[in-house]
Amino acid sequence: MRIAVYPGSFDPVTNGHLDIIRRASRIYDRLIVGVLNNPSKRSPMFSVEERIELIRGVTDDIENVEVDSFTGLLVDFAKAKGAQVIVKGLRTVADFEYEFQMALLNKALNPEYETVFLMTDTKYSYISSSMVKELAGFKGDLTGLVPEEVIAKIRMKV
Repeated sequence: MRIAVYPGSFDPVTNGHLDIIRRASRIYDRLIVGVLNNPSKRSPMFSVEERIELIRGVTDDIENVEVDSFTGLLVDFAKAKGAQVIVKGLRTVADFEYEFQMALLNKALNPEYETVFLMTDTKYSYISSSMVKELAGFKGDLTGLVPEEVIAKIRMKV
């Protein structure tokens, strides 16, 4: 069985994230979306539990996707889940530079893991969770940036 982990903070989950989840779920037998519980991130919009619930809500139609949280090293989480692959979504060259460094670090920590990069669909290449939060703070239109069911949850937080 081919098991992959797609890690991230997903605060909030965007249509770009969902694009990567849907595409990766067609490549792997099981895709585990790992929501990073990072205490050093200042003031997240959603708690880890809320992010898990949002992702589960927008992926409930994808049978081979599960959502869980983790703290600590990604390679430890992947090992605990029995995964062989780490999936990373890329929007820009800047994303690639950062993610490439992380992939090399993960490979040094555990040479068993491969990192697979998936480019997001170009229509989502400008979307980031940070941008969504900033736009929401100014009462901007979030249509097309995040799944419809997430918009109401964001509005409740702002």
